[in-house]
Amino acid sequence: MNRDCISYSVTLTYKLKLYIEITFVPLQSHTILLVQPTKRPEGRTYADYESVNECMEGVCKMYEEHLKRMNPNSPSITYDISQLFDFIDDLADLSCLVYRADTQTYQPYNKDWIKEKIYVLLRRQAQQAGK
Repeated sequence: MNRDCISYSVTLTYKLKLYIEITFVPLQSHTILLVQPTKRPEGRTYADYESVNECMEGVCKMYEEHLKRMNPNSPSITYDISQLFDFIDDLADLSCLVYRADTQTYQPYNKDWIKEKIYVLLRRQAQQAGK
């Protein structure tokens, strides 16, 4: 019975440690972006980036290219973050694989994580532009 208690507390400690490691992803980690625009599997593609921030900029550029295709005669196109997030939500699948040097593996992340990282990136860019 005492043995079960020790195993239980070790499990809790491990889970807490794992959560903290996942939360603090190094921004300079090799990142693979997986994109499936529609339900058709043959439309799947990927791109790789040297950092999480470069990957998030790549998602923004992907949306901007989409807007250019949809509005070929517009000399300039503006959008807000909610439109970008709607675009992300409308994709059949979008996810990232971020390299973790400590385990030498790639950690997967979903659309919500990507949107959070884009929000942080754009907010930081807006603050720097305002200085």
